[in-house]
Amino acid sequence: MRGLVQRVARAAVRVDGAVVGAIDAGLCAFVGVTHTDTAAEAGKLAERIWNLRVMDDDAGVMNRSVADTTRAVLVVSQFTLYGDTSRGRRPSWLAAARPEEAEPLVDAVVAELRALGAEVATGRFRTEMAVELINDGPVTIWLEV
Repeated sequence: MRGLVQRVARAAVRVDGAVVGAIDAGLCAFVGVTHTDTAAEAGKLAERIWNLRVMDDDAGVMNRSVADTTRAVLVVSQFTLYGDTSRGRRPSWLAAARPEEAEPLVDAVVAELRALGAEVATGRFRTEMAVELINDGPVTIWLEV
């Protein structure tokens, strides 16, 4: 399971022009699932997102987590995190889990984040989403469990 996490000043997801999920300051986590992922990996990824120390402390040093600060996380499913570009010009999506496999695991990440105390907004699975965000820093971290 992979996560691409960005510290944001704000972020929102639109489907057909309507906002379906939005946060102010916090983390935007794009989550990708592969065929061998399980609920255990979903739980580990959620804990890593929750405890990732990329939020500024009072001295402006990235020393705090979203758990210590805003508690806001926007989770967006992102099968393209498993795109293979090692050959040719068109990515292969063979490593990405099928939607029926991936959706319950992305939901498990969301559920675990909520259980930890996060205020979670989400995109909408199996739709064309427009993600708007202001990357704060910029801070972008790659997580793999």
